[in-house]
Amino acid sequence: PPVPRAWIPAPPRLADPQVSVVILLDELEAMRLVYLEGLTQAEAAEQMGVSRATLWRLLSEARRKVTYALVAVRPILVTPSRPVALQPRQQA
Repeated sequence: PPVPRAWIPAPPRLADPQVSVVILLDELEAMRLVYLEGLTQAEAAEQMGVSRATLWRLLSEARRKVTYALVAVRPILVTPSRPVALQPRQQA
């Protein structure tokens, strides 16, 4: 993989959802509570109103996505839900 000299998050106008790594707000909130605020997974799950299993899944997905974005030098797009351009198409 390419080795970047620096990693700079893309401004929203440059974050193409087809190229960006999409992190959902719930995934970001889980990371914030556990890794920045220092809460245990049980405390973070309670604060978010989700089960510990759900919190673990959110953390796992967020770590995987952040790691991929850093290694592949991709912009990160944080969004409340998956962008419409990336949602699976419904068959008529």
